[in-house]
Amino acid sequence: MTGVGLFDSFELGDLQLPNRIVMSPLTRNRVVPGEDAPRDIVAEHYSQRASAGLLITEGVVVSAGGRGYVSTPGIYSDRQVNAWRTVVDRVHDSGGRIMSQLWHVGRMSHPMFLDGYSAPVGPSPIQADAKVYLPHGSTRPHLPRELTTAEIGAIVEDFGGAARNARLAGFDGVEIHGSNGYLIDQFLHDGSNSRTDRYGGAIENRARLALEIVDAVTREFPASRVGMRIAPVSTHNDMTDSDPQSLFEYVVTELGRRGIGFIDVIEGQLGGSREFGQLDYVRLRELFGGAYISSNGHDRESAANMLASGSADLVSFGRAFIANPDLVERLRRGSDLNEPERSTFYFGGPRGYTDYPQSVMA
Repeated sequence: MTGVGLFDSFELGDLQLPNRIVMSPLTRNRVVPGEDAPRDIVAEHYSQRASAGLLITEGVVVSAGGRGYVSTPGIYSDRQVNAWRTVVDRVHDSGGRIMSQLWHVGRMSHPMFLDGYSAPVGPSPIQADAKVYLPHGSTRPHLPRELTTAEIGAIVEDFGGAARNARLAGFDGVEIHGSNGYLIDQFLHDGSNSRTDRYGGAIENRARLALEIVDAVTREFPASRVGMRIAPVSTHNDMTDSDPQSLFEYVVTELGRRGIGFIDVIEGQLGGSREFGQLDYVRLRELFGGAYISSNGHDRESAANMLASGSADLVSFGRAFIANPDLVERLRRGSDLNEPERSTFYFGGPRGYTDYPQSVMA
């Protein structure tokens, strides 16, 4: 389908989206440390942005063992589920639709975040050349411990349990976080996965965890209410692969066979250039067959062009939504956008989170 625009409606399975503008998942570190549950300002933040066709939450960790950042939320305890129910209710009361992004950081962690000061886990004992952020500065991620096959099965169950909790909290669906150098991505890429068992080596093996997680999650939500975020060529958090085209052609084909609702594709380098190199994103879209969200660095013009050309069904915005709760209306009117205040991206309270002006909608 070509010739569509940002403000045309879209049917994502049985979920009716009033426009094709998606709010990207954005980690903002605004939860209460120790509880890992969203507080009232989180509900306010998302409800302010409910005019988006679809909101996707910040990464929400599926278990205590999946943590790797200060003040990020989980969805594995009753307290967390109840807190998220408040967020979801506020968004629905404001007319919005919201999905939870399910997350396990894998090797991108440090013992201080984990019970018993234990080592983080990953597909292989390969330390990432990246940074994790502690309460008082940053450091390199700890050397991970290689997961056993039994532990991998338990993590699959954690994702299924998190999806069940997301359903109980009232979310409209879930996005599985398969990008940005976190656990699923670590299994996918051969630069971080040197296993020789059924979860390593051949592409089919490296994709096994991702697909088992999808199968677990779709037992809790209809497949049309499930998506996966992928980043085929981004090197964020030390991701490399010898043949990303073949890898992600296989992944999206298998996701399409499972009938999930969408793939959310970070095109190019996360937070950087949208240059695609040799990767054929059009081919990925064709092989998947479901809804395609184009992500990474869009402005109004590039987003409109993606939709008009038929290159995407939906387009996501990240930083623009940080500073413009009324982004949909500003884009509709061609109004100037507020500039985000970078110093407030992470941590803190209402400043830079719920206090950006919404004069366009006044």
